[in-house]
Amino acid sequence: MTRVDFYILADADRDRRDHYTCRLVEKAWRRGLRVFIHCADEADAAGLDERLWTFRDRAFIPHERSPGSDDTAVVLGSGEQPPASFDLLVNRAAEPPLFFSQFERVAEVVNQDPAIRDPGRRRFAFYRDRGYPLHHHRIEEAAA
Repeated sequence: MTRVDFYILADADRDRRDHYTCRLVEKAWRRGLRVFIHCADEADAAGLDERLWTFRDRAFIPHERSPGSDDTAVVLGSGEQPPASFDLLVNRAAEPPLFFSQFERVAEVVNQDPAIRDPGRRRFAFYRDRGYPLHHHRIEEAAA
């Protein structure tokens, strides 16, 4: 069954949420996982695409926009279903995508902005009510 991890940031800063998402993706990629980032919309995908290139000096996370090639480690999409060969789904949309259960793990990065926090709470209830194993991580550090 898919494991769902919620990463709860202590503030409402969008930049910190984006940066933490990049750090999470980098960590998964370095562990050899294939990551699909389900963005809220095309603007979110474009912004995160740029951020993955620039979030840290000397950091490089090979990625493509969906659909991506079969050997791309990190792919960003905003609505389309990825191939089943990905290990981790990072969901940035307000709702869980219909295909979330094809992944071993789902990561939800939530901050204190009501526009992010409140849909995050609804997603938590969605997963909980369906019996998915839930884990939450309070992230207090700055994402510098």
